[in-house]
Amino acid sequence: MIDLRTRLPHIPFVTSDLTGTGGTLKQRPEDFLVEEIPLYEPCGEGEHIYIMIEKRAMATFEAMGVIAHHFGVRHDAVGYAGLKDKHAITRQVLSVHVPGKKPEDFPMLRHDRMSVLWVDLHTNKLRQGHLKGNRFSIKIRGVDMSRVLAAKRVLDRLSGTGVPNAFGEQRFGALANNHDIGRALVLGDFQRAIDLMLLPMPEHTGPQLDARRMYEAGDYAGAYAAFMRTLHTERTVLRLLAKGVEPKHALRAAGVRALSFFVSSWQSSVFNDVLARRISDGTFATLCLGDVAMHQDSRNTFSVDQGVLDAPDTAPRLASCEIGPSGPMWGPRMRRASGAIDSLELESLHQSGVTLDAINEFDRNTRDMIEGARRPLRITITDIETEGGIDEHGHYVRCAFDLPRGAFATNVMREVIKPTSPDNTMSEDE
Repeated sequence: MIDLRTRLPHIPFVTSDLTGTGGTLKQRPEDFLVEEIPLYEPCGEGEHIYIMIEKRAMATFEAMGVIAHHFGVRHDAVGYAGLKDKHAITRQVLSVHVPGKKPEDFPMLRHDRMSVLWVDLHTNKLRQGHLKGNRFSIKIRGVDMSRVLAAKRVLDRLSGTGVPNAFGEQRFGALANNHDIGRALVLGDFQRAIDLMLLPMPEHTGPQLDARRMYEAGDYAGAYAAFMRTLHTERTVLRLLAKGVEPKHALRAAGVRALSFFVSSWQSSVFNDVLARRISDGTFATLCLGDVAMHQDSRNTFSVDQGVLDAPDTAPRLASCEIGPSGPMWGPRMRRASGAIDSLELESLHQSGVTLDAINEFDRNTRDMIEGARRPLRITITDIETEGGIDEHGHYVRCAFDLPRGAFATNVMREVIKPTSPDNTMSEDE
């Protein structure tokens, strides 16, 4: 059994001088509540049905599959604004494209882990990023309720400095190798990408281990039959490999959405490395010459020159988190930094094993899979509440707060808890 994975960047704490609460998250779904804060309300007419659902212990893509089946549409006819964690109770809006039909033309949706809170119509498909943010209410277990004071101190600090905008563990998959698959795709090493996806890993046991050993032995048809039916990407690739299709074409059959997610995971790992470097050198919440700064709300960017650094309103805008530095989600159309900051970001890129030439070559051979973008290195946290209490399950510390779109509650709770190992408690939502 060969482990092909590479280690992910470690993100330092920005509140390292403050004691954490300890404890664990997600002992039960009701300890982790998430509700989307919509960017806009449906207008009441149009070809798209908007559905606010509450789901329990269900990933967003699984919920989209349930919705698509219920309405009798293709999976890509269902839109979403943001991914939500599986191990939680979450409220989010999905859209369904059903031209010429209205909600009353369909039967009531019934599901043991999903309920419909409201239904309306709108003129456009809901797309990723079409939300203002998310409201979180999270209970920490395995701690005395008095640890709420430690939680409050950390959250108060983060409200001033901002929260490191890292990508959490879930972005990189249960096997922590999505970024490796993405890198292999960018480099055109399709066989390695498939091996990373299908070979057995130390974590595998039972039927999944058997299926992956079949792949390792070259029994693609047997592996296809043995893989869980919920692993659609893996089974699509195996089905085509069993027919003798080349790895490159077998992967492409998995679809742009699946492959783009792997590529995004690689981009995310490079971003995390840049963020870790900026936290370590004390510049994650400041602007440096050559930075690409970003407005927190509009996400518009501007280059940082000496005039920006000397402007009298720069310091107060930084202190309020109105503006701040950004990091790279590498791609051919990404706005690059300059000077020492550009050199730092290039170093992280090259450390990942990818060059600018490889990115450009990948872009020429694909369509809209690696455009590139800037991402803020920190995000604001607002409407903070803390509470210590006892319920039928014992003591807890509850933390509630709002985060903007694309931000992960993982990063907040990691600072609050100060876990001693990556798998202590952490999961995420955005």
